[in-house]
Amino acid sequence: MSFDYTLPNGWAWETIDSIKAEGRSIVSGPFGSAIGSRFFVESGVPVIRGNNLKLGMERFFDGGFVFLSEEKALDFKNCEAVHDDIILTAAGTIGQVGIIPKTSAYPKYIISNKQIRVRTDQQKVMPLFVYYWLSSSEMTNTIQSRNTGSTIPLINLSVVKSLPIPVPPLKTQKAIVEILGCLDDRIALLRETNATLEAIAQALFKSWFVDFDPVHANAAFLENGQTPSLPAEIQALFPSRLVESPQGLIPEGWEWVSLKEATQIFDSKRVPLSGQDRAKRKGPYPYYGAASLMDWVDDYIFDGVYLLMGEDGSVADKNGFPITQYVWGKIWVNNHAHVLQGKNGISTEHLMLAVKGINIQPYMTGAVQAKLSQSNMWRIQFLMPTKCVAEAFAKHIEPLFTKIRANSEQAITLENLRDALLPRLISGQLRLPEAEAALAEVAP
Repeated sequence: MSFDYTLPNGWAWETIDSIKAEGRSIVSGPFGSAIGSRFFVESGVPVIRGNNLKLGMERFFDGGFVFLSEEKALDFKNCEAVHDDIILTAAGTIGQVGIIPKTSAYPKYIISNKQIRVRTDQQKVMPLFVYYWLSSSEMTNTIQSRNTGSTIPLINLSVVKSLPIPVPPLKTQKAIVEILGCLDDRIALLRETNATLEAIAQALFKSWFVDFDPVHANAAFLENGQTPSLPAEIQALFPSRLVESPQGLIPEGWEWVSLKEATQIFDSKRVPLSGQDRAKRKGPYPYYGAASLMDWVDDYIFDGVYLLMGEDGSVADKNGFPITQYVWGKIWVNNHAHVLQGKNGISTEHLMLAVKGINIQPYMTGAVQAKLSQSNMWRIQFLMPTKCVAEAFAKHIEPLFTKIRANSEQAITLENLRDALLPRLISGQLRLPEAEAALAEVAP
């Protein structure tokens, strides 16, 4: 990005070094061996690592920590981070930027040996304004272009201190932050709502297909006349007793089958694209790999609602549960993810809720790179209910996932608006009234 354009009156180009707070406000983390795993304890002062920062606009992941004792943390007093401090990754995925929120879970943190902390002079700049500037796509590219490493990407204190930043008056900073923060808040609310909706679906799945609550309710009704909680027409679909199976007690009339009996697979339609191909084929359709949305391309090969399960590389989490993605619409998928839908009355959502609770480590191969082949995937056992129960469950959870999809699409719309507004707004190329008008157009 070129930084030679003219700023509005009252704005000025500064560097991160010139807007820092007094004292040791821009610091690297401790030397590697000084903060090694031998010092980690069960609780205490959390250590910020790469997993707490993201590329893009996720401000801070306030979890997944290792800890130092309060006594050991005193050795790294100069590397403390508190709310409003900005954290950058210095080694590895450079370009990652975070800001510790005022509502942080801990009063203080220690940065690891792969982070840099920036503490700003709040008489000159709002920390959140600085965060937005540094996490914009233009600045991410700028930071990555200043890589000083050979094998591992690196930036040092000199690089961070020299980064340019346009600084408007504090009143203008506040207005800009309020607009971008409003979008962030709405995106966060949509994500939180979706997490709640999926938790409701997961709880219902557990009730019906793990705990067998409707079956126990039917048995209780026969035994003592206790009224079941489900509507009568749904309750009547369930048996009133459990029977033995190789995997333990299951409802009468249900059976354990190969996952293949509940799953349509579309792997033969997948087409991998190289990074060079993707760069040439930018477009509106999401391109998925084993664990994430990887890019946007100019065509699609699937159209519908699908469950993606990692085939190689990103196959399972640290606890052995499969890495999955619930996707829909017109999409492209490479050959690192299985492309699945439910069948025989099993909805794709039912399939997803079921496989998320299965430890797939016994079915994985690969000493260097984890792999879940199609043949091994079919060895996974699936509890097949009667078709009428499966169809009732699909109908019951359909409104939840319809809302999840709508919320996700709204969040993407807001993210695109924020990402379009941010670089122009925060550099003074877009005036506040224009940004406010754009925000009003997407108001719920």
